[in-house]
Amino acid sequence: MTSVDEPARSGVRTRDAARTRAEILDVATQEFARAGYDGARVDDIAALTRTTKRMIYYYFGGKEQLFTAVLERAYGVIREAEQQLDVDHLDPVAAIRRLAELTFDHHERHPDFIRLVSIENIHGAEHIAASEKLGRIGSPALDVIRRILTSGQESGLFTADVDAVDLHAMISSFCFFRVANRSTFGALFGRDLVEPARREHYRTMLGDMVIAYLTAERAAG
Repeated sequence: MTSVDEPARSGVRTRDAARTRAEILDVATQEFARAGYDGARVDDIAALTRTTKRMIYYYFGGKEQLFTAVLERAYGVIREAEQQLDVDHLDPVAAIRRLAELTFDHHERHPDFIRLVSIENIHGAEHIAASEKLGRIGSPALDVIRRILTSGQESGLFTADVDAVDLHAMISSFCFFRVANRSTFGALFGRDLVEPARREHYRTMLGDMVIAYLTAERAAG
């Protein structure tokens, strides 16, 4: 009887552990995004979950490791979306627009990701630098961008001499600014960059800007 029941009990424990870890990460994500790394408290995270501070330390090791795990999962979400992006059937112009739209949509849907990245920048990216997982995760989007740029340049559609990292930064900067600076921009200029009525305007504008840069006529030397 023991040999039959033990795998089942082991499977239940594994599922319970995975569920507990996921719940801790969900709450920790919200708390770190709300209060920052220094302001978030493991006691508060434990109180908001069906677990204890001791259990959080058991699963993650401490506050620093918990924050790193939160970052790893947050970056993993967008990397997974990038891996699922299928643009090989599109022409280079449509493909690069689709990639820009993916980044736009993801940043808009995940404001906590924007706040976490801002917090990590305040801390000099020390958690990312120390994470082997994040060091290996790279960006599947870069491979996609390289293929699109090569195709566009070989066909003569793209005239800009730009590498994938620079283009990735160009796309991400607009998407990041729109969410991260929503409050200050609105206070200064009276316009909400995330207003639903203007969403398609900004989404289209991003693609137009990127494509205009890639296809612009270049002045001779």
